[in-house]
Parts: sequence; structure tokens; C-alpha cells
Amino acid sequence: MPAKKNAKYKSLTLLGQPTVQHPKSPTLKTLETFPNRYASRRFWIRFECPDFTSVCPITGQPDFAHITIEYIPNALCIETKSLKFYLASYRNTGSFNEEIVNRILDDVVTVCQPRRAIVYGEFAARGGISISVDARYPDDAGDENNRDLIRARSEKENGSSHGPRGVRARGELRKRGKPRSTAGKY
Repeated sequence: MPAKKNAKYKSLTLLGQPTVQHPKSPTLKTLETFPNRYASRRFWIRFECPDFTSVCPITGQPDFAHITIEYIPNALCIETKSLKFYLASYRNTGSFNEEIVNRILDDVVTVCQPRRAIVYGEFAARGGISISVDARYPDDAGDENNRDLIRARSEKENGSSHGPRGVRARGELRKRGKPRSTAGKY
């Protein structure tokens, strides 16, 4: 017999359901939130989706990526299962890699209004070129120190100064060891 759902989580519709159809396209309605009981504390939440897929809007070819979402919550936190369904809805959605990362960031910010958020997409190589996209809220893209920090961290984790962190020449994503942490750096 399923456990009775706590009244404070009654707005969560996906969690605890045995089977649910994945949405056909990304929508804000898929993302669900719950109250952050520790809103007075600054802490980072990190989601990793190493098996993200989408399709090229021109060729229809599949794109594979490792998506990382990090945020400092304010009053609301994102419920994990709803995020899983939201990210899965990109499987048949034609979008450029840059658009995907920025849309995910926009949707995360709209849904939970975090203090800070970073969405990082590391896409597998296609045609011999890999792409990594890093979108931030609030927008601090003009801050040269942050760009230098990202580049230095990338070189340290990748073991060289060649290409984005973890992407190999043949398009396979590297298996991650120690997770990257941005806590205290922003």
C-alpha cells in the first residue's frame, strides 16, 4: 500500500506515481517545487544528467550531453523526479545546444527563483567539434575573473588546456570522478 503523502507536499504530482508518460516537449508545467525549510541558509543543490539527449533542429541527428544544474535555492527547491521528466522531454525536441542550456536556466529561474544558478552543458562532438555551454543567473558573463576560473578549472580537471572539460576527440563523455563544486567560488 502506498504511503500517505504529507500535506505540505500535496502540490507534487509526479513523485510517488508508478508510471507517468514523459512530456512530448519541454514545458514549465512539468517542473514542480517544494518549500525550502532552510531558506535562510545559503547552500548549493546540484543535479547531474549524464544521459541527456536532444536532436539537431536542422538535420534531426541526435545530440548527447552531460547537463549539470547547480543553484542556491531561495524559498523553493526543484523536485528531482519532475526535473527528470522535464529533461527527458528534450529527447525529441529540435534545438541548438546553446538554446537548450539557456532555456533550462530560464525555466529553473522562473520556477524556483533561486539566489544563483548555473547550467552547464557538455555536448558530445559532432563533426569533430564538441561544445560546452555555461549559462548563469544572475548574468555575470562579462566577469573576466569567472571566465578565467572556469578555464583554469577545466584545464585542471581535463589534464590539459585542450578543449572543454572531459570531452574526448571521438565524442564520448569522460567518466566523472570527483564532482566539480562551485560552492564558495561565486
